[in-house]
Amino acid sequence: MNNKNLIIGYHGCDADVAMQLLLGEKRMHWSKSVYEWLGHGMYFWENNLKRAREWADKKERVGHIRKPTVIGAILDLQYCFDLSGKHHLDLLRSYYLEYRDDIVSRGGKLLVNSAPKGTNPRDRVCRQLDCAVIEYMHDDLRKLAALGFSETNLCLTKPFDSMRGVFVEGEPVFEGSDIYCDTHIQICIRNPDCIVGFFLPREGEEGIRRLEGREDPAEYLYH
Repeated sequence: MNNKNLIIGYHGCDADVAMQLLLGEKRMHWSKSVYEWLGHGMYFWENNLKRAREWADKKERVGHIRKPTVIGAILDLQYCFDLSGKHHLDLLRSYYLEYRDDIVSRGGKLLVNSAPKGTNPRDRVCRQLDCAVIEYMHDDLRKLAALGFSETNLCLTKPFDSMRGVFVEGEPVFEGSDIYCDTHIQICIRNPDCIVGFFLPREGEEGIRRLEGREDPAEYLYH
């Protein structure tokens, strides 16, 4: 474990999923949607409990979550693809060019990032192109590793354990500003071993209320 990479992440989900993770009944809550901007894995808001709660509440309003709650996790990012680093941005661009040429050579059509109807068109939260390129990169790294290559001129030939990136979102914090009110850092965990452990954030009575009704008593999880 690399202690320098330990961070706190928050994951919004249904209370039943949170309990399964806390009790060790499942290791990860995978997301494999085609629009996930950091690829497939378990998503966390880095050091941002409020945004995780807002996300879970939003999912409840649209009927995707029955009892919204937030679970915290201590994360060791291990072999991390960090989009704040120029080297990783260059690597991603090189894989995009390979992906584009591959799709075009087979007569296919490139996917695009888009904003769903009714959302801010600037945010383009459906990142189908970004997701496809990241998954293409990992598929290629697995193939190279299987062929016995240990590294390329750009990176090691093994899938990344985690992905990390800044998501610029929302309206300007004030008129004329280029700082946006919903900007945040997200973590996508691909390797379950990156999750050191889960915990239930101390959110007062509201947090306890959202786990009521379970057969498994959960009070001890708050101490």
